[in-house]
Amino acid sequence: MTVAEKLTLWLAQLRDTGRGVLIARSVIAAAGALAILLPATAPWDELDVVPMLAIPLLVATVVLPDSLAGVVFLLTVTIGWLVRAPAEITWQLVLTAIALVATHLATAFAAQLPSYVQVKRQALRRWLLPSALAAVTAPVIAIAAALVQGAHVPGSLLVTVGALLLATTAIWFTASQPPTPPAEP
Repeated sequence: MTVAEKLTLWLAQLRDTGRGVLIARSVIAAAGALAILLPATAPWDELDVVPMLAIPLLVATVVLPDSLAGVVFLLTVTIGWLVRAPAEITWQLVLTAIALVATHLATAFAAQLPSYVQVKRQALRRWLLPSALAAVTAPVIAIAAALVQGAHVPGSLLVTVGALLLATTAIWFTASQPPTPPAEP
């Protein structure tokens, strides 16, 4: 296949992209950009290599959500925060965590669909509850972990790990529920 044929095929696939896939990839781009920008605005000094690696990985994730680029993007932003960030919980950290969760969930949704598929609202509704639960539990667990850590409670690591396991189980359980049929008018 020549370069011109590949480009023609790619443009035809882009033209046939469904609205649900386009929304999912737009969420990946917006949430990923937020996850890159928020640590850069934080008062602590971010590693210069994080945006240099994260931006091309984000573009690759938007274009190919079923590739390894999404995981490497999430790890790059997370490790960049772990290396230089202070231990206290800040609003940048909470919003970055929510952005990473949104990026992860949108990438998981987009990765299972070919670009030309037409997604119905019922499929999007199935992802709404787990996504909302994940976005809400991320800051709640971070704040609870900060409170437990600040109280110098013995076994606080076990409490934090238990909270994360409980949240993961809740998200998994809601994601595995069959979708409810839409109400008839």
